[in-house]
Amino acid sequence: MAREGGGYTVRVMPLEEYVAGVLFGEAARDSNPAALEALAIAIRTYALANLGRHGADGFDLCDLTHCQVLRKSTPTTERAAAATAGRILLHNGAPASIFYTASCGGRTEKPSEVWPGADDPAYLPSRADSACRGEPAWTADLTSGELLTALRAGGFKGDRLRGVTVVGRNASGRVTRLRLSGMTPDEISGQDLRAVVGRTLGWLRIKSTAFELRRDGAAFHFSGHGYGHGVGMCVIGSVNLGADGRNADQILAHYFPGLRISTLPALPSASPARVRSDIVVSLPTGDEGERAAIEDLTARARDALVKELGVPAPARITLRFHPTVESYQRATGQPWFTDGATLGTEVQFVPLTVLHQRGVLERTVRHELVHVLTEPTLVGRPLWIREGAATYFGGERPTAGETPARAAASGRIVCPTDRELSQPTSPGALGMAAARASACFTRQLHSGKRWADIK
Repeated sequence: MAREGGGYTVRVMPLEEYVAGVLFGEAARDSNPAALEALAIAIRTYALANLGRHGADGFDLCDLTHCQVLRKSTPTTERAAAATAGRILLHNGAPASIFYTASCGGRTEKPSEVWPGADDPAYLPSRADSACRGEPAWTADLTSGELLTALRAGGFKGDRLRGVTVVGRNASGRVTRLRLSGMTPDEISGQDLRAVVGRTLGWLRIKSTAFELRRDGAAFHFSGHGYGHGVGMCVIGSVNLGADGRNADQILAHYFPGLRISTLPALPSASPARVRSDIVVSLPTGDEGERAAIEDLTARARDALVKELGVPAPARITLRFHPTVESYQRATGQPWFTDGATLGTEVQFVPLTVLHQRGVLERTVRHELVHVLTEPTLVGRPLWIREGAATYFGGERPTAGETPARAAASGRIVCPTDRELSQPTSPGALGMAAARASACFTRQLHSGKRWADIK
């Protein structure tokens, strides 16, 4: 459980007690028994499919919206948990990776439209949902100053936000892209806007990406419907289906077509092995749907680098993505224009929204993995060697036509100092120092030295 002031208090509790507590935290007010039982099965499935989500923090699940909101159970929620005890949704014999949302706004959404790179299984379709009835309708007025604060916390640069315009929608009608006049970058996805505003100003401001937007004097007026990401089971829709006479199984079949409901004894005893122990990813609220894609990307890059470098893979690598640029700076001491920092086998990153905006997620993960894999060999050597190795093997090898590479080949280049790399004064200064480090490292490799022997 989250503590005031930061950190967690770890508590071990029986699964059904947990389900009953989350039911009270996540269910709509005055939910009928059928809706509560359907949500209980979804909660139980979600918990078992996400064991180890907080492996980087030493426990399985938190009690906040990042995982599932846990509160003190009531007799009503305890009855729903008991009535469905042990029942879960299965996909290929294991707990299904499912989602539920407060309100889909009248149409459910595909995972990949919310979290780039996420899988789109057939049981999580985007389709109209008349049961939701478009509830709730909402409005929000944000001043340019409030939006500027949120965007800058999310890694955008600029002193004045001159305008915000919707420039793209997907098939479900949700906002996919917005133009930000006066900011760098000058575009943001609808989901990323909701995330940066939610983390900075509160999640009740922009409740979904199903909205219209207009300028209203000094403020931007949002009018939308739905609440949450829209993927999977709509909680409001499930209540309406229950009121219309559907039972829990029918509600779940409506929102998760093709999934089978079974009980825990029918599960393979190794179901917890679905959780990776070699790659542990810590993500903030709003980014969880990208976990599987990031794990797969990291595993592929690690395995390829282990083979290329000829080193053993660490037993465990931890990747921690920060919710804001400010929290990344506090944790690492690095300036805002860096992308990641490695300490031992833990890598810290700026927010995913920033990496997506900069178009460097895969390259940055690979770069930092080189640091993890080469540090045991290169520890204590000049930073230009360690940074040069990360740049070279991370896929940013200089070509013969590049100025630093030509200068290195002729012997004219001066390798950067540790201070130039560890305390850069600007993005340009860091870029030039990194290019010189890469050129110096490449020169040594081309002279016939192994990477591990460069000193």
